[in-house]
Amino acid sequence: MSRYSKNPNQPSAEDKALDRFTELMIDKIKSMKDDWHKPWFTEGALVWPRNLTGRHYNGGNALMLMLHAEKEGYKLPVWCTFNSIQKVLNPEQKGAKENDRELVHVLKGEKSFPVFLTTFTVIDKDTKAKIPWEDYKKLTDEEKKQYNVFPKNHVFNVFNVAQTNLQQVRPDLYTKLEEQCALKRPVHEGEVFSFPAIDSMISNNAWVCPIKPEKQDNAYYSLSKDHIVVPLKEQFVDGESFYGTVLHEMTHSTGSANRLNRLKAARFGDREYGREELVAELGSALICQQNGIQKHVKGDSAAYLKSWLEDLQESPDFIKTVMSDVKKATAVISFRMQEVQQQLDNGQHVRPYTQEDAVFAPTLVDEVPFKEKPKVEEPEEIAAMGIPSGTFRKVDVNALFGALKRDGEARLSDHIVGEEDRQSESEDISQSEEEEDAISRGRGR
Repeated sequence: MSRYSKNPNQPSAEDKALDRFTELMIDKIKSMKDDWHKPWFTEGALVWPRNLTGRHYNGGNALMLMLHAEKEGYKLPVWCTFNSIQKVLNPEQKGAKENDRELVHVLKGEKSFPVFLTTFTVIDKDTKAKIPWEDYKKLTDEEKKQYNVFPKNHVFNVFNVAQTNLQQVRPDLYTKLEEQCALKRPVHEGEVFSFPAIDSMISNNAWVCPIKPEKQDNAYYSLSKDHIVVPLKEQFVDGESFYGTVLHEMTHSTGSANRLNRLKAARFGDREYGREELVAELGSALICQQNGIQKHVKGDSAAYLKSWLEDLQESPDFIKTVMSDVKKATAVISFRMQEVQQQLDNGQHVRPYTQEDAVFAPTLVDEVPFKEKPKVEEPEEIAAMGIPSGTFRKVDVNALFGALKRDGEARLSDHIVGEEDRQSESEDISQSEEEEDAISRGRGR
């Protein structure tokens, strides 16, 4: 797991962060392996993580912060940086009365936890000139085709408010945060939970593909038919189990070739199949947690607990790629659920899903809303081998063989046409309150 570091003999900040994430996931899966009926997050666990200004963290950052908070026993899902403590909690004090107030600070001996922030370098394909990311987002779809967008990861360190003296020196603010972060549960219908947004998505065909509750015993997403089948709600032991299963299959459905293009040809029991099960489990657990629902490991997913542990321990990049896919899938689900919930809140009839509602992007799903690509049949020969369309890229053959002749070895990936643009340097950024907001807005993993 050797990424760029000023000292090649030392692990990079990203390496260290991913190592901590991996350790958290290993601990969680080990505990579930001993009792796979345990939920991903314990009952009464924290609501969705946020920063001091109220911005919510996204995807992998949210997942890891919740696991870390659960492990450490933190009571509030509020996180801050050294910089935001000074800017938000300790602004410049002008009056004598304010100057007498004790400042908020991190308690001695407390250790931070890493989160990711992704920044984007936008380069004109012809002139190689850079433009700001905010300017790029304002361009039309046609104008954006003129630019290449290259993401760059940064690691920042945050503290939970429990690691500060906030409760002692600002009890009024701490109480306010407690009220803001109170856990909201779904609506009860007698003894069964009701989740209006998902119920409406099912009954009004408002998800990206049809969801069909049927009186049978299997829950699955059919890639060939592009629909979800689940047992009837009354067949489940409780409403939470029903919605957790629906969200698991919804996560699978985001991975079709015309959406996030994540699903590959695999059979039950294969490593690739098991990896997709982990993406679906984590994605559904995050959405459930965000909405106050307890999510247990899906029965047939429990068989993969051992292989998940092996992959986490053997492959350094496993957690990174899984987190990336979870981030994209949950962004799509959350976006669509918010649209449906807004229609319900406004007293509107929930509209069926159309391609105009699609927000899929291969790499920047929460930043660059792309329209859903038309579904096309892949050549059987390629599909059978599990090679997604668009896999092949142009290679500068002359440069490849030149390097081979000169150095005695060469890597194909170094000679992909256009790859030199990736070497453009991104300007270093300094951490500020605005950047912390950017982390929680969803540009982190």
